[in-house]
Amino acid sequence: MTNPLERKVVTAILYAVDVGDRLRLIELMEPLHPADIADLLEQINAFDRMRLIKLYDREFDGEILTELDESIREEVIRTLNPEVLADAVRELDSDDVVDLLEDLDEAQQEAILDVLEDSDRVAVEQSLTYPEYSAGRLMQREVVMAPEHWTVGEAIDYLRRTEDLPEQFYHIVLVDPKLRPVGNVTLGKLMSSRREVALASLLEETFHVIPVTRPESEVAYAFNQYHLISAPVVDENDRLVGVITIDDAMAVLDEEHEEDILRLAGVGEESRLSDSVLETTRQRFPWLAVNLVTAVLASLVIAQFEAAITQVVALAVLMPIVASMGGNAGTQALTVAVRALATRDLTGSNVWRVIGREVMVGLVNGLAFALVMGLVGIFWFGSPALGGVIAAAMVINLVVAGLAGIVVPVVLDKLRVDPALASGAFVTTVTDVVGFFAFLGLAVLVLL
Repeated sequence: MTNPLERKVVTAILYAVDVGDRLRLIELMEPLHPADIADLLEQINAFDRMRLIKLYDREFDGEILTELDESIREEVIRTLNPEVLADAVRELDSDDVVDLLEDLDEAQQEAILDVLEDSDRVAVEQSLTYPEYSAGRLMQREVVMAPEHWTVGEAIDYLRRTEDLPEQFYHIVLVDPKLRPVGNVTLGKLMSSRREVALASLLEETFHVIPVTRPESEVAYAFNQYHLISAPVVDENDRLVGVITIDDAMAVLDEEHEEDILRLAGVGEESRLSDSVLETTRQRFPWLAVNLVTAVLASLVIAQFEAAITQVVALAVLMPIVASMGGNAGTQALTVAVRALATRDLTGSNVWRVIGREVMVGLVNGLAFALVMGLVGIFWFGSPALGGVIAAAMVINLVVAGLAGIVVPVVLDKLRVDPALASGAFVTTVTDVVGFFAFLGLAVLVLL
């Protein structure tokens, strides 16, 4: 697939901005998807971004705002002509407007709300009253519904005469007289059935109703687990208030995956390429500080064996190998565990089986690498005893690494601490301390 933002395209766009050629800019931007335009705005510097937006002017699409990274969205909104912003926002579904408003300050929120029609403003303001990261914030208020007693013909006639249908929808939600959803009918079944067929006879087998206060992470899990395309959202009285579609649910999953990756790396869950030096430093500093503490703990273990290292210099050469192998093995197990916890594949019913598996994997890998390092000790340093020491330490540390990589995130999850955020520091500490202590302790017992 060809990248629409090839260097020559970006260069041509920036040249059109430099010379103020609006017609050429529109010609170059017209084939681009809103997501590609958002990527372009994120990649160029702030000065070029401001000039491009001002020159592009009324061609600016509201979908671009929904695709923009939060870190520059406010800047783009401030740059847009108020009339252009108003037109852009009016094009959006209510869920996209809510998503837009969540990260803006109060003055900017009010500016956007002011341009909405009264009915749209009421719907958006109602959504903003729901808890952050809940289904109420994620849903769109534009719902296609029909009474449960309708036929296919009545539904089709209704769709044809309704002018304000959502731009994209996948189901018609059937409701009872109290506006409580009773089932979904897919558009495919609707269009392939005869007019006299009752909608109630075409209901999908899989039907999930989502409470408006349900956390969005649980909503995304339900969509992924049960292969949903859309699902109705209900209030505390079980009345239909909105619908969540698969694109919104998958966006939540993508955000959670990205957060997990960033947290595991210790760079902050909101780290972005567009962040300033100060902001990036602030996000990374705490985890580097934690890493420093773990390194000091490992150094304290080494300090207890200073005399042994002085007498057998080979210990200093081989020490980092044991710790490094343990750290890598622990990270492998840890990554699998954190992902399994996030997808709810790792539960109380299978945790002991998974722990046993990781311990056995650590044992098998430990024995394999123990053989290699044992031979290294013999042929490199001419000491079978040294080879035996590092071989034994390798087995011990890889077994402990596999155990810690599973147990640490599981325990943190039980304590309601995000395992992606805190597991890495604990696992690294365990593997370093155990690795150094096992290797140097065995060396004292065997070699001295």
